[in-house]
Amino acid sequence: MTRKRMRLLCASLCLVATTLPAWASTASGSTAQTPKKETRTTVGQQANPTGGEHLLLADRLEIKKRLSKEKLRREAALQAKKHAEDLEAPASDLYGEESWGSHVNPFAGMSVHIPDRQDIDLQEFVMPIATRQITSNYGYRHSFGRMHYGTDLKLNYGDTIRAAFSGKVRVKSYEGGGYGNYVVIRHPNGLETVYGHMTRSIVREGTIVRAGDPIGLGGSTGRSTGPHLHFEARFMGVPIDPSDLFDFQAGVPRYDVFAFVKGAYRTPRSFAVANAVAKPKKSGESNEEQFKTHRIKKGDTLSSIASRYGVSLKKLCFTNGITTHDKLSIGRTIRIPS
Repeated sequence: MTRKRMRLLCASLCLVATTLPAWASTASGSTAQTPKKETRTTVGQQANPTGGEHLLLADRLEIKKRLSKEKLRREAALQAKKHAEDLEAPASDLYGEESWGSHVNPFAGMSVHIPDRQDIDLQEFVMPIATRQITSNYGYRHSFGRMHYGTDLKLNYGDTIRAAFSGKVRVKSYEGGGYGNYVVIRHPNGLETVYGHMTRSIVREGTIVRAGDPIGLGGSTGRSTGPHLHFEARFMGVPIDPSDLFDFQAGVPRYDVFAFVKGAYRTPRSFAVANAVAKPKKSGESNEEQFKTHRIKKGDTLSSIASRYGVSLKKLCFTNGITTHDKLSIGRTIRIPS
């Protein structure tokens, strides 16, 4: 073997010796580890949240939503409980426990302290009868030589008479020389309302009624010259002119809250009410044709009411002296502008 060939053989053996370990490692399934490239988060960069963080955020939102619903439910339950208690013992803080007598004036023959001022919420008012024609106003009657403590509203025999507010029936009685068949209801707002000359009443003393519930049928019993409803509003026995509280022609209260002032309960009308008083009756036009009213039901909004009657929201609010942010009370009657 020549020297040249010997050198080539040695070189080949050295090459095989150096490549054999790497080939064996690859064949056995082992791979060389590539070092990881180091990554850095610079200022202003934010790592994307992981799926776990997304889930945690959703859980927190769901818990918050449930807590909010539970809070609203508890508040509604407390409000319903308070309302039920108010109906069971209406205005007990004003009238006390000794004023559930059988007279129209609950304090007849008793000494009583009447507040100098009391705010009376009228928003729940419902017209006691469907017709809106006044036949006799509150005031002194020279022909009879006595005061007339109510407003007489025209009706027909058998017409349904309804409670003007929610409350509890304090008196159901008959007075041949006066009210005839009549009912007195005490309300949580501090008022008592009187309904006289009915053919018959259909409620019992102690009955809880809701605003608009039927309480009797129209008639002409007692000291009456024809079928009508004698309607009174009293605060702690003190008679108030019902027309100061209610616009009977329009079928709505004159105020959301009426300020009773002892000795001088008449109050000037607010600007809003002054712009919403009844229009003069046109010849040959019935009251119902002049005014439209809407009694608020669950789910009503000012926008939906305006849309239903084809009037602007701004005009609806102006006519009733309210704003778009005011809360609508279920059962309240509002005027629809023409």
